[in-house]
Amino acid sequence: MIEIKSLTKTFGSVEAVKNISITVPKGEIFGLLGENGAGKTTTLRMLATMLKPTSGTATLNGYDIQKEPDRVRGELGILFGGESGLYNRLTVAENISYFGELNNMDKKSIQNRIKYLAEVFEMGDYINRHAGKLSKGMRQKAAFARAIVHDPNILLLDEPSAGLDVSAMIVIQDFIKMQHQLGKTIIFSSHSMVEVDKLCNRIAVIHKGSLIDTDTVENLKTKNKSDNLEEIFIRLVGEKQ
Repeated sequence: MIEIKSLTKTFGSVEAVKNISITVPKGEIFGLLGENGAGKTTTLRMLATMLKPTSGTATLNGYDIQKEPDRVRGELGILFGGESGLYNRLTVAENISYFGELNNMDKKSIQNRIKYLAEVFEMGDYINRHAGKLSKGMRQKAAFARAIVHDPNILLLDEPSAGLDVSAMIVIQDFIKMQHQLGKTIIFSSHSMVEVDKLCNRIAVIHKGSLIDTDTVENLKTKNKSDNLEEIFIRLVGEKQ
């Protein structure tokens, strides 16, 4: 479970995130929708303890991001779309293994997990290839595998399928669905309305750092008398211009 309580972040005179409060129950896929600069990534970075809030806080599985950042990080799998963070001189398997060691996994568990993830993400052909020689799609799948090698309870995903071809995107989406079936709690941002519509139980629309609306996808469609999520998003954002 994730509880976001009056979360705020300012950079100088710019208020990037403004007093956001959201509750995400255990086992839910929750989507963040917003234009570039809306505050989605800043919110996720605060939840990941990568940025310190200016005010407010959040708890992830009962651990406070301000008071217990180390405990919070142990619950998390984190992937930010444009930043694979892979070490180019290491193979895919070595990158995943290193991250497993950082999360105090034993060698046997790491090897079993690598074998499983290589199969799930269809990485068998390049699991032993150096990361610096991979295509963008390969790097993204490797980065995803590395982020969840320790089988975390919560996933924070910022544009996880950005820049991927259709087949790689489907692999990522299917894995997110699988994690949902396993009871993981997932927050992810995406510019793809189709992806959000397909995956999310509920969504929040954020504009200029503020929370505009949050509801189930179906309720948003009913309230706005439209089945087109893109149309609903443009209408909600337009009303706040």
